[in-house]
Parts: sequence; structure tokens; C-alpha cells
Amino acid sequence: MSENDTPELVPMLPPAPPAESAPTAALSSQPRRGSAFGWLLLLAAIAGVALLYWRLQALEQGHDESAQSEQAQVQQLRTQIDTLQRSGEATRHETDALHARLDDAAKVNESLRAQVLGLSERARLAEDAIANLAEKRLSGHDALLLNEAELLLVLGGERYALFNDPAPALAAYRLADGALAEANDAAFSTVRQSIAAEIEALSALQAANLPAVQAQLLQLRGKLALVPLATERSESEPSATDSRWWQIFGQLVRVHRDTDTQAALVRNDPLLARALVDTALRDAQAALVLRDEAHFRGALAAARAQLVANFDSRAADVNQVQAALDELGKVTIAPPTPQILGAALKELRNLRATQAQHPEPVPPAKPAPTTIEGQS
Repeated sequence: MSENDTPELVPMLPPAPPAESAPTAALSSQPRRGSAFGWLLLLAAIAGVALLYWRLQALEQGHDESAQSEQAQVQQLRTQIDTLQRSGEATRHETDALHARLDDAAKVNESLRAQVLGLSERARLAEDAIANLAEKRLSGHDALLLNEAELLLVLGGERYALFNDPAPALAAYRLADGALAEANDAAFSTVRQSIAAEIEALSALQAANLPAVQAQLLQLRGKLALVPLATERSESEPSATDSRWWQIFGQLVRVHRDTDTQAALVRNDPLLARALVDTALRDAQAALVLRDEAHFRGALAAARAQLVANFDSRAADVNQVQAALDELGKVTIAPPTPQILGAALKELRNLRATQAQHPEPVPPAKPAPTTIEGQS
């Protein structure tokens, strides 16, 4: 039975008298029994009322406690509902803001897509223009570099052929190799190998130091003023090599031979002998500048002959000048031309002629990149 159920009040009745009791006893005890039953009934009623009151108090107390707990729960639920309403409002505001941002982002993406499509078209046009410019540049660039390399090879070969000077020829060949190195056509790499071989051949040449040789010639010309001339020996004086009859009759007869005009002039003018040697040395200097080795050696031989003929061979200065002339005569001012010189120029011209007869086909233009419509 639950707490809210009201107990049923059952009247407590006295037990029935036994059936075999005498009628007299019943008559004598009837007033006493009636009063006892009344008191009993009153006590039962009072107990029932007390019990009912107690149950009612318990019910009211439980109802109050349940009402308080229910009120607390209701208040808590109201608080939670208010919190949920506030969070729902905040969520709704945030959702509205997100929708607005998404709309703005969609508009920006649409504009960016249009710009990207425009940039793609511009990039394609720029690539086409650059490709056209690159083709023109490659053709003109390589042609200009090949012309420069050919000119430098011609200059280097002609410079060596005219002056036999390897240093300027080496400089020209190195510049030609640098010009070919910048060319985009790999077919001319063999020409660079030929140029490297010619550079190695020119570097192996043993050429004289021209400024040092010029300084030696100037120094010899300065010593001519100090070189003593040969003392004229009287033809009447006998010598150890003359015959005995010439020694006897030479004192009586004097014979002069003036067939050599230059020798006669030298005997009459001592300064002429120095001038002749100086002229021969000047001629040697001019031949040195021109790299004319034959002329250079001839001028040195002429100067030495003049020293032997007109100067005192017993003097130390004369011997020093002769020794210096002999050393200069051994100098190589024009080394022999290498056999491979000019091979690179011929190879370059042959390759250019071959390419002119069979030009390379122009490569097809690259297709433009395709753009995907609707891609944001």
C-alpha cells in the first residue's frame, strides 16, 4: 500500500455473546455492555481520527517537500531553457554571419575566377610572343656570334701571318672560342675543339722577348762611341806573313789599291765606320718590329762584318759587341707557323655553308593550356 492511500476504518465490535447465555444475564448486563460498546466505539473513532490526522500531516509534509523539489527542478529547467535560448540566439547570429561571409566569399571567388581566366589568356598570349621572340633571337643571336667568331679567327690568322706574333693571335683565338661558347647550336662544338688545338699549338711556340732584344740593340748602339777603331798599318811595313822578297823590296816600293771605295772612305773618315755599324743595328731593329727573321739576321751579320773590318779586334769592347751580336743572331723572332693553323676557320665556314643549304625546320608552337570552366 502506498503512502497516499487512506486506510479504511473498520469499527471494532464486541464479540457476540454466546448463544447458550441465559436471558437473565443478558438483561442484567445489557446497560453495562451498551456503555462499554459506546466507549469502545468512541476510542476507535478517536484513534481513527488521530491516525487520519497523522496521515494527513505526513501527506502534507511529503507534498510540501515534493513541491519544493519540483519547484527547484522547474527553476533549474527554466534556467537551462534561458541558457539554451541565449545560446540558440548566439548560434543564429553566428549562422547569419557565416552565411553573409559565404556570400561574400562566393562573390570574391567569382571575381577571382574571372581574373584567373583573364590572366590565363594573357599568359598564353605572352608565351606565344616570347616563343616568337625566342625564335627570332636564336636565329639572329647565333648568326651574330658565328660572324664574330669567324672575324676573330681571320684576324688571328692574318696577324700571325704578317707579324709572326703568337700573343695577339692567341688573344683573338680565345675571343673566338668564347663567342662560340655562347652559341646555342651544339653543332659548333667541334669547331671549339679545333680552336683549342690551335691555341695549344700557338702557346707551344718559343718566341723571343722582343722588348729585351730591342733593349740589347739600343745598348749596343750606345757602345759604338766607345769601341776603338783599327789602327791603319802601313803597307810598306813587312809582316810576318809576307815573303822574304816582299819584305826586302817593300821598303822601296809602295803599292795602294783603291778598288774598295767603302774601305777607302772608312780609312779617310773614322766616323763613317761607326755610322755603318749603327745603320746595320737600326736595320736589325726595324726587322725585329716586322718579325722579319731573315732581314734581322742579315743586318746583324752586316754589323759584325763592319766591326771585324774597321774596328780593333784586340780591344775588349769590340769582342763584347761581337759576342752580343752572335747571341742575338741565335734568337728566333719568328717561329715557324703551325701546320694546323687555320683549320678551325675552314671547319666553321664549312658548317655554316652546310646549315645554309639545309636549314633546320622550325619547331611547332606549343598548344595553349586549357582552363576548366566553373573552377573557383
